[in-house]
Amino acid sequence: MTTPAAPSPTKGLEGVIAANTRLSDVQGDLGKLIYCGYDIDELAGRVTFEEVVHLLHHNHLPNRKELDELKTLLAGKRELPKGVVEIIKMFPKDTPPMHAIRTAISALGCFDTSCDDSSMDAQRQKAIRLIARIPIVTAYFHRARQGKSLLEPDPSLGEAANFLYLIDGEKPSLEKENTLDLCYVLHADHGMNASTFSARVTIATLSDMYSAITTAIGTLKGPLHGGANEGVIKMLQEIGSLDKVDAYVADCLEQKKKIMGIGHRVYKTLDPRAPHLKRMAQILSSQLGEPKWIQMSDRIAEIMLEKKHLHANVDFYSATVYYSLGIPTDLFTPIFAISRTAGWTAHVLEQLADNRLIRPQSLYTGPTGLKVVPIDKR
Repeated sequence: MTTPAAPSPTKGLEGVIAANTRLSDVQGDLGKLIYCGYDIDELAGRVTFEEVVHLLHHNHLPNRKELDELKTLLAGKRELPKGVVEIIKMFPKDTPPMHAIRTAISALGCFDTSCDDSSMDAQRQKAIRLIARIPIVTAYFHRARQGKSLLEPDPSLGEAANFLYLIDGEKPSLEKENTLDLCYVLHADHGMNASTFSARVTIATLSDMYSAITTAIGTLKGPLHGGANEGVIKMLQEIGSLDKVDAYVADCLEQKKKIMGIGHRVYKTLDPRAPHLKRMAQILSSQLGEPKWIQMSDRIAEIMLEKKHLHANVDFYSATVYYSLGIPTDLFTPIFAISRTAGWTAHVLEQLADNRLIRPQSLYTGPTGLKVVPIDKR
């Protein structure tokens, strides 16, 4: 009998389907992103982040009563335990924000007496608390590292407006609020991306909600995932001006260096989120009288499409949007985490509803048949 050949490993699990999900569909060949049946182009600019949270957690857009109840619930869960606030204050001022957020979210589990309550009702409550509190953790760390007082959340403000208020110390304009809210909507979920997968792997062991989201934050931190938007603005700052773009890109292509924010693991055509952020970047740049960032971005995108047939992704223009809003560069990825917590928690709940331990196999490629040599003869 012929021994069947061992299955070949798929590097990076590319193309491997790991789960069924009702939450989002990334159609890479068509350049489409779907949330629970709604194309992202249908949602962007028409619904708020809170409506998307309800959509992901309940599989339908809320009516007015449901939305008001959710907003009230989120606003009522923002207060952090005093112990977590003290931990945030103790972080060194030069701590990278994603380190601080990862640690503080993990600490929240220590102060939640229901942390290991596995009932679905308790899990849903923990999900809401996390969505409400990760913006507070982020804002409090940012103010604490500057030696500024920590402000009380404003229950009259929505999620995007309250975050901007807590970091800036003043209520944002409607335009600024709407801009960040749109960013939240666009980043809320994105199929089986690396951080979502890691959250599902963690919760599949029947660990706890806080551990799963801490895992996701640690995964998002990497520059090949959420950290890319920070890399984009650093690249633009390094280039400096529009007239230096062509030479910079040519040098990167010659040395086979990655251009941050260009290309996508799944999308083979335009990232459907990018045009929405590009429009916001153009509007903000014109209002602020500093158009060079969007001009440089457009030129990079043009060259990369022409030379490499690669499109700009969501990180490419979100960097300019955040920078134009006056948000510090090292808070770009934390904002990604704030919005993606909506999707992460929804995926955790979905995994728990029909759970099976996620345990892939590996293909051993090492030696066999080795014999132990006595230690004095090695």
